[in-house]
Parts: sequence; structure tokens; C-alpha cells
Amino acid sequence: VQLQASGGGLVQPGGSLRLSCAASGSIYSINNMGWYRQAPGKQRELVAVTTSGGSTNYADSVKGRFTISRDNAKNMVYLQMNSLEPEDTAVYYCNAEIKSGTYSIFRRYWGQGTLVTVSS
Repeated sequence: VQLQASGGGLVQPGGSLRLSCAASGSIYSINNMGWYRQAPGKQRELVAVTTSGGSTNYADSVKGRFTISRDNAKNMVYLQMNSLEPEDTAVYYCNAEIKSGTYSIFRRYWGQGTLVTVSS
């Protein structure tokens, strides 16, 4: 199983970016999917998470600006980021709890990270 994140880049304050993450490989079922970020010198933190049923949860710092969504048919999760601030600069990692077979357990997988830089 692999997670491939994309969509990072350089954007000016107030701008928008959309991150995508595709899960591939032996996938039987996906539970939670989410995005985390790690800024230089800081610990990795949760940004947003969505359940298989579509419920969502956000870090207080991004509420009202970021939107997480998923496409269960394509095994993908997205993060729409609007009104970006310099404080949002970080490497963003996607994460998913994936079951590879009927009798297997859910395991947590991480994408490789995509850099988002918010700067003028």
C-alpha cells in the first residue's frame, strides 16, 4: 500500500492550494483519512481528518479556511486550503487507515509529504 501526495507549492498570503493524496496497492477498506503538517522546528500536527462516513474534524487554526474531502471510489483524499497564511508553511503529509484484506487489521500509512510555502 502506498500514499502519494501532490499539490504543494509556493503561494502568496491569502492564496489557495489544493492538495491531493491517492492510496494505491492492496486495499480492501479505508477508515479515516487525514492530513497532518510539520513546520520547521515543530512537531507534526493534525490538520484535518475525515471518516469513512464523511464526518470531518479540523484543527482550530484552520477551521473556516481549509476543507477536507474524499472520493471513496478513487481512494483519494483532498485538502482545499484557502486564505493561506505564512503560519501554514509546512510539509503536509496525508495519512490513511487501510485494511488490505477481509481478515487483516487496519494499519496506518503515510504519504511522502508535500511542501507548502506561503510567502510574498
